[in-house]
Amino acid sequence: MPVHQFPFTNTIFFSRRNAGYIETQNLTRVSEFHLLGFSEDPDLQPLIFVLFLSMYLVTVLGNLLIILAVISDSHLHTPMYFFLCNLSLADMGLTSTTVPKVIVDIHTHSIVISYVDCLTQMSFSIIFECMDDFILTVMAYDRFVAICHPLHYQVIMNPQRCGFLVSVSVVASLLDSLLHSLMVLQVTCFKDVEISSFFCDPSQLLNLTCLDTIIHDIFVCFVGVLYAFLPMSALFFSYYKIVSSILRVPSPGGKYKAFSTCGSHVSVICLFYGTGLGVYLSSTFSLSPGQDAWASVGYTLVTPMLNPFIYSLRNRDIKRAIWRLLSNTVSVPCIWITGWKSSKTES
Repeated sequence: MPVHQFPFTNTIFFSRRNAGYIETQNLTRVSEFHLLGFSEDPDLQPLIFVLFLSMYLVTVLGNLLIILAVISDSHLHTPMYFFLCNLSLADMGLTSTTVPKVIVDIHTHSIVISYVDCLTQMSFSIIFECMDDFILTVMAYDRFVAICHPLHYQVIMNPQRCGFLVSVSVVASLLDSLLHSLMVLQVTCFKDVEISSFFCDPSQLLNLTCLDTIIHDIFVCFVGVLYAFLPMSALFFSYYKIVSSILRVPSPGGKYKAFSTCGSHVSVICLFYGTGLGVYLSSTFSLSPGQDAWASVGYTLVTPMLNPFIYSLRNRDIKRAIWRLLSNTVSVPCIWITGWKSSKTES
């Protein structure tokens, strides 16, 4: 009976060969995982490092700018921009959970992540992904009320209800993370330690477990219905009502104005669910690890990076608030320098 060592804590694979097949028994849980990530070509590593670092900085600065612009401008203290701030927070959280680890790994030439760190990264990535999902659904509901019930908008979307909707989104995200964590924690063995992504993707991590196929499928279906089908159904219903209401507007100008208020949100929804669908298809059709990793970049980095551009470029209020914020930020040092020079001259 041959014995094979593997990167497990006190774990040994016992293999028994009988008539052309090998039976492997896993005994204990792993101590670390290997993030296969992107190309192992050393010539490409500096390029990937610069690409991820620059995209990460743009993502954080762009979303932070949106949040500061909304906070600093009292005209933007409305439900729509309140939800936009929370979306930007979720985007920054998702990117900060996954990308810094990639940057450090490329710099240190390491692909190893400990079991605890992997579980922590998985938990936080789930929280922020779900928050993105639910906040987009809440924003669709906000647009539905604004267009279909404009006279009652202020009453329906009062501060208490807005806070309640965001709180529900956070609690639902925490529950999803807790479900995945409990599912992984009860696992006593893994089939492999190689994750075909640049972070601990929950779906890929569950595929590595030795869970019974029926239990795994039931869990995936339950989570899929609760956290994918229901929010998407709410999105489709909201926009079905919105489109029906807009088509009843007699003037072309009124229709264009109503559609323009939803344009940015629809673009972000298509980007978010489109990249998510790409990740699902890439894992379903078993692409190479590098292709799997690049597919995951879409919703963990590209979507959060583009969201601020989508909302700022298509929204004059946001652009005005950003320019006012930047001009005030630049003017303060200038005033301080001018005052310092004048005081020196007088002395």
